[in-house]
Amino acid sequence: MNNKPYIIGITGGSGSGKTSFLHKLSESFSEEDICILSTDNYYRPTIEQETDELGIANYDLPGSLYRDELERDILQLLEGKNVEREEYTFNNPHVKARQLLFKSAPVLILEGIFVFHYPEILELIDLKVYVYTNESTALSRRIRRDKVERNYPLEDVLYRYENHVMPTFRKYIEPVRDMADVIINNNKDFEKGLEVMKGFIQNRLVRV
Repeated sequence: MNNKPYIIGITGGSGSGKTSFLHKLSESFSEEDICILSTDNYYRPTIEQETDELGIANYDLPGSLYRDELERDILQLLEGKNVEREEYTFNNPHVKARQLLFKSAPVLILEGIFVFHYPEILELIDLKVYVYTNESTALSRRIRRDKVERNYPLEDVLYRYENHVMPTFRKYIEPVRDMADVIINNNKDFEKGLEVMKGFIQNRLVRV
């Protein structure tokens, strides 16, 4: 029996529905079964972000994350240790950051736009999953999310999408689709893909 947690990496463009997919997936399992670690909580503060020609911080670059801390925490979870980390609130003054606890579990799910890009993370992943949606749908979802959850003005959301999000998607995210073991089409909904992933994880847990 192999006690090492089985790692599933999930990526896709911004607005593809990765977070919603994982939220629904988590409803079918306990924290003793799966641990979900999102790279959203590894963003550097604004002062450390690279800026564009207008001086606007670009959070959609590989260097925008503390990748060394991400790798460290993944390795801790693989060793059976728990990880604590402060929630990243995307500079939303209306949200109070929580202290998050990630418990090591038989299945570890890593989610984020760069989880296939960092070689040291990619080599740890056992199953690679790509969530796909078309550009217009992704933009609509991004607008709803950033206005409501992150308190971003619409002009700011549109500027970032055109000048930061899409160039990053085409350079770093779209190309890794070819290395995915599973592609989940989420243009309309992800119900079929969700059932496939639930069945796969349940099968893994039986083998633990």
